[in-house]
Amino acid sequence: MKRKITLKHIARELDVSISTVSKALKNSEEISRETKEKIQAFAKLYNYKPNNIAISLKNKRTKNIGVIIPDIVHHFFTTVFRGIEKYANDKGYNVIVCVSDESFDKEVINMEMLANGSIDGFIMALSAETQLKNDYNHLKQVTDQGIPLVLFDRVTDEVNCDKVIIDDQAAAHMAVSKMIADGRQRIALVTTEDYLNVSSKREEGYRKALEEHNLPVREELILRLPYQYEDEKLSEVFFATQEVDAVLCVNEIFAVRTIRFLEDNDLRVPSDVSVIGFTDGILSRLSNPTLSSVAQHGEEMGTIAAKMLIDKVESDIEEGEEEYRTEVVEATLIERESTRSS
Repeated sequence: MKRKITLKHIARELDVSISTVSKALKNSEEISRETKEKIQAFAKLYNYKPNNIAISLKNKRTKNIGVIIPDIVHHFFTTVFRGIEKYANDKGYNVIVCVSDESFDKEVINMEMLANGSIDGFIMALSAETQLKNDYNHLKQVTDQGIPLVLFDRVTDEVNCDKVIIDDQAAAHMAVSKMIADGRQRIALVTTEDYLNVSSKREEGYRKALEEHNLPVREELILRLPYQYEDEKLSEVFFATQEVDAVLCVNEIFAVRTIRFLEDNDLRVPSDVSVIGFTDGILSRLSNPTLSSVAQHGEEMGTIAAKMLIDKVESDIEEGEEEYRTEVVEATLIERESTRSS
């Protein structure tokens, strides 16, 4: 008897990507005829059935929600999950969580595993690698089959679905404007590669605030770090060579580490340099000095995402009547010791 195979098996056997297999099985014009024929023949030989994504769950309630988050290191994602789980449990739903670990392949495999009839819909934030590849075919497969999907924080305009975000550009603009109002003029930005949509938007806000206050945007004051596993030499060299009086960091971990690098260079926070991060998690409250943060209100975001999904699951919308919306949670600036001069 032939074994049951998945997209991952086909990709490994034919030495192609999971995305290529998925597109070939959908007869996508992006894939060459030769590759499509090879993949389709292999799938037919092993009797591959894309049930795990193609089964519509519209009339088959499980009272389970699938949640996929990029990592469990950043406090923000755990607070969003807390909001999702609380609302879902109150409505009689269970939550199954998977971690993509910033991997495109893991994200696809997680969706494939969960969409085999065990969940009613998805809530997720895109992995870094998915945004780098700019490949959302696996999400479109899910929505094409009528499986509800809500994206939060890391989203894309390429997929028609409900979304929950903050206005990242406005939030960064608010933080930089606060620094400028405090008299800071050489404001650095510590960010990630700009394929991450939230980092890109935050950089836009940083640039906009400087320009509106007639301050130059100094490219040498923008430090781009890998999202994970940074070689600390990059930060060490930056803070040893650049003269700054304020730093905006796109996440909490970057901000706490920035304080350490500044102090290693005999710079005092906040009297010499003020620092603001994003997230407002445990690290912000326990760092020394405590960290001023842009609060993204993750728990509220999770609650809204869960409500949007469950409302969609339980609605009786006819095909062709689907409407999607984007909810924007208002970010707030929480000032602590890292920006207080007194």
